[in-house]
Amino acid sequence: MSRQPIETSQEFDFVVVGSGAGGGPLAAELALAGHRVLVLEAGDDHACPYYSIPIMQAFASEDPDMAWSFFVRHWDDTENQREDRKFVDAENGVLYPRGSSLGGSTTVNALITLFPQGKEWERLVELTGDTGWSTEAMRERFRRLEHWQGQDAEPLPGETPAERDAKARHGTDGWLGTTRAAPGLAGREPKFLDIIGAVEQTARDRFHIPDDVPLPRDPNAADTPPDFQGMGFVPTAVDDGVRNGSRERLLDVRRQVGDRLTIRTNALVTRVLFDGDRAVGVAYREQHRAYGASSHETCRLDPDPADLTEDERGEGAEGAEGAEGAERIVYATKEVVLAGGTYNTPQLLMLSGIGPGEELERLGIPVRVDAPGVGRNLHDRYEASVVAELDHDYALFDGSSLNVPTPGQPRDALIGEWDDDHGGPYSTNGLLATIIAESSVADGDSDLMLLVLPVDFHGYYPGYAEDGSHARDRLAVVVLKGHTKNRGGVVSLRSADPAEPPDIRFHYFSEGTPGWQEDLRGMVDGIDIARDVIAHAADAGVARELVPGPEVRTTDQLEDWIRTQSWGHHACGTAKIGSDDDPSAVLDGDFRVRGVRGLRVVDASVFPDIPGLFIASAVYLISEKAAETLLTEYPAQETTTGAGGGGRGGAQKTGTPPWGAPPPHPHIRAGRRARGSGAR
Repeated sequence: MSRQPIETSQEFDFVVVGSGAGGGPLAAELALAGHRVLVLEAGDDHACPYYSIPIMQAFASEDPDMAWSFFVRHWDDTENQREDRKFVDAENGVLYPRGSSLGGSTTVNALITLFPQGKEWERLVELTGDTGWSTEAMRERFRRLEHWQGQDAEPLPGETPAERDAKARHGTDGWLGTTRAAPGLAGREPKFLDIIGAVEQTARDRFHIPDDVPLPRDPNAADTPPDFQGMGFVPTAVDDGVRNGSRERLLDVRRQVGDRLTIRTNALVTRVLFDGDRAVGVAYREQHRAYGASSHETCRLDPDPADLTEDERGEGAEGAEGAEGAERIVYATKEVVLAGGTYNTPQLLMLSGIGPGEELERLGIPVRVDAPGVGRNLHDRYEASVVAELDHDYALFDGSSLNVPTPGQPRDALIGEWDDDHGGPYSTNGLLATIIAESSVADGDSDLMLLVLPVDFHGYYPGYAEDGSHARDRLAVVVLKGHTKNRGGVVSLRSADPAEPPDIRFHYFSEGTPGWQEDLRGMVDGIDIARDVIAHAADAGVARELVPGPEVRTTDQLEDWIRTQSWGHHACGTAKIGSDDDPSAVLDGDFRVRGVRGLRVVDASVFPDIPGLFIASAVYLISEKAAETLLTEYPAQETTTGAGGGGRGGAQKTGTPPWGAPPPHPHIRAGRRARGSGAR
């Protein structure tokens, strides 16, 4: 049976599924090298102040036009799960927001951009034999993608400013704008200065840092060791006061290459198409909010498209048109790359017949590759907060809604300041300072990060962003436990319906794999440091501890509280890279899906272990590495049609690929062939 005609399908060199930190930079690099690339994004290209204004990052994660709301189980045990105050009975789970917009989860994350130092990179060298996974190789990629705009840390004793800057090895010519909160902003709120002073004193006392060593330090400086302990500033993905990430990279490259890079939003990929054992394309559903994790609501700001710039509208991006839910087919002459993320990539692999055989057979999905590791190895970092109440509101917040006004509402001073020149407190993500530390169970690298912020944040639940803006007298210290040991989580299909979110179960602590006791112990150590920060903040007017509360004091009480109240937001590992002799390894070291050809995965699901302390930058780095890998195999193309391209998606050359013309997917039977793709 022959390939579908061009009227009902399209052909590109590469088809990339997902536009986030994995798919976006990869697609951009391939297009810059002359390849014809299609990016399929299941979400829309919604843009509004919740996206652009860094301080609004919590509201972004609850914007129904930018986020999917997954509800996950931390525990199978119902009694343990119901003790979590964030548990939503109607959804049978805990909110876990993910990005669903052009740019993926980089549109809704907290913008923290840390170089992921740590032994996990060297472990990947051991697994793959590829020194391109080394820490130093990743450092060089980080330098190439970074456009550092911040103020470097003060020189250490005996250093000149020039020497300090040189040792930091920041990149200044990359595509990702990064910075820190301007040091002078803290002086606008006296309590902020008191809190930052408390963080500094805690760090000096605990880690015996001499007074002549200036704080905070730069956690992204190349000479900051993996076992650094002390106070740091927080690097963020902010470009001249505005969020930036995968979205900006894609849009900028499309302006450069024209039709060589095609972006389609509202395109839910339903399965990978194969010719024999080779992936040759995908089928997707062209529909707004086709996925079950979508909300039925709309953004409260409801921007008028006529008021948006071309970039904000995603000018040139192809959205849904034609019949709602129409199935489209696209082909890749070279390869298909899945970058849907830790939940959606294993779902798509399983829907395409690659996954645990018994599970697929039970749902009536023909097994193409019995891959028991797909959807397994799900893990995350653990987080929990200590929240205190102050005796007075922050004066800086007087007269501010701490939100974006809806159309017709007046601007307050803080939002006006950002509107005017992208400056002021709203140009930051709201974090005042951080402490990086080693817990008592650390294994060579610092495994704790404490994030200090002047709002009430104690995890994700529906309405958490709005709740956090109400109280003006809160101090939260969020404890993040990195380098976790538990690998017991599972993502599994509920049905063969591509629109139904999978069943996501993390199997926290005692339900997980060996090492969970160390994870729990490390969290207790982190809470102890957080309480130390609160104790040092007396000058800020701490009145009382609200969370966990004074009744939770002993180690046993803390462990019990952490077991039920902690959470995470760095899910990864569900299509892991591994060695040839590991039956649970879904990928090889070049991101190839084992058992088939022409199919790779480039997103957070590839990690056997999470590198570093925050995950977004780690995914950016593997995206850059994957681009290098693919361009070694498929070298840069000479462009004969110019940046505007031509033909089908801006092709340089077309014709039958060397592997031949594939038949339609076997599930597309006579009488129910895929409808046209709306090729323009």
